[in-house]
Amino acid sequence: MEAGGPTGIFDRLSPVELARINEVLRRETVGGALLVVAAVIALVWANSPAADSYESLRDWTVGPSALHLDLTLGTWAADGLLAIFFFVAGLELKREFVEGELRDPKQAALPVLAAVGGMLLPAAVYFLVNAVADGGDTDGWAIPAATDIAFALAVLAVISTHLPDKLRTFLLTLAVVDDLLAITIIAIFYTDDLDLLMLLLALIPIAAFGLLAQRRIWTPWLLVPLALIAWTLVHESGVHATVAGVLLALTVPVVRSEARGGPGAGPGLAEHLEHTIRPLSAGVAVPVFALLSAGVALGGLDGLGDALSNPVAIGVIAGLVLGKAVGVAGSTWLVARFTRAELGEGLAWPDVIGLSMLAGTGFTVSLLIGELAYPPESANYEDVKIAVLVGSLISIALAAIVLGRRERIYRRRAEGS
Repeated sequence: MEAGGPTGIFDRLSPVELARINEVLRRETVGGALLVVAAVIALVWANSPAADSYESLRDWTVGPSALHLDLTLGTWAADGLLAIFFFVAGLELKREFVEGELRDPKQAALPVLAAVGGMLLPAAVYFLVNAVADGGDTDGWAIPAATDIAFALAVLAVISTHLPDKLRTFLLTLAVVDDLLAITIIAIFYTDDLDLLMLLLALIPIAAFGLLAQRRIWTPWLLVPLALIAWTLVHESGVHATVAGVLLALTVPVVRSEARGGPGAGPGLAEHLEHTIRPLSAGVAVPVFALLSAGVALGGLDGLGDALSNPVAIGVIAGLVLGKAVGVAGSTWLVARFTRAELGEGLAWPDVIGLSMLAGTGFTVSLLIGELAYPPESANYEDVKIAVLVGSLISIALAAIVLGRRERIYRRRAEGS
């Protein structure tokens, strides 16, 4: 930088201060708080006299048209920034399965199958509501299927100081698995025009990314361009571009080098990348997506009432609140009842019930699927966003009641010991 030139905000921060900021952004409570703040700002902005400026910002088109990347900021947030979010989520899940508690198939079976049940029942509830109601629309059946990882973990972190640690692992696995399944659903059911050649070409940079990672060539000057090329090709294929983030994460090695007897002892790349990128995901990617996606014009109490009388909105709320809770808890009980799978030491069924309610927090990916099922020109576009917000808030409130009671029980036990 030239003398006398402008100084960037972060240029004034020392390495220690930057490290402290990054460490704060790695905490689920902070990431969840930023998500909530961004969503509130979007709602207030979209319902203020300056609502036109919000829509103009969200619909502002930027990017190279030659690459078919002249996208609105809202699309960049949903396709690009959420790819970062799913990359981090994929890394964390892979670490849990390779070297975490979930490497034991019996321990992994419960949250994985609970995630499957927690997707099937909400989808069935939504479909049933809209199949029998006048004016119903079944295209959005997958909207209540996903659990928002950042939001749900943030709520659990706020509630929990004495709840079992395994509860967080259970929720993390459940949330990541059903989000990854939701992305699979997007790729299969919400992809209109599939360019198979582009999808196959995307496997080349993904494989190169994985090869470099396996050989511990971690330079960002190679990995970042490969990731961007993979993202662009997946986007061009017609599959939702966030799939690129998941596929790239699955190629990253988890096992530490010393565990493999290799040179250069140190943490695996999955741990390194997750630690490095999580602040970007929690502090930028997810909050910006919320800012550009949660702004919905409520139209006052009358408008809110009209929106919530829409069968599509009713199906979303019922799926998130009822379908998720019964689907997750019921699937967990069935697996535990008829197999050798176990809840894990320290977990009780009331914990699972509270966690199942919390799984109805379907903010990020539910909004994403809602935009794909009902684009802005759809009559259901605004109503779906309202329903996702209302359903998620109800689920959080119910979970807070149940898990709050469990928290007090565990605290008394800890104090008594």
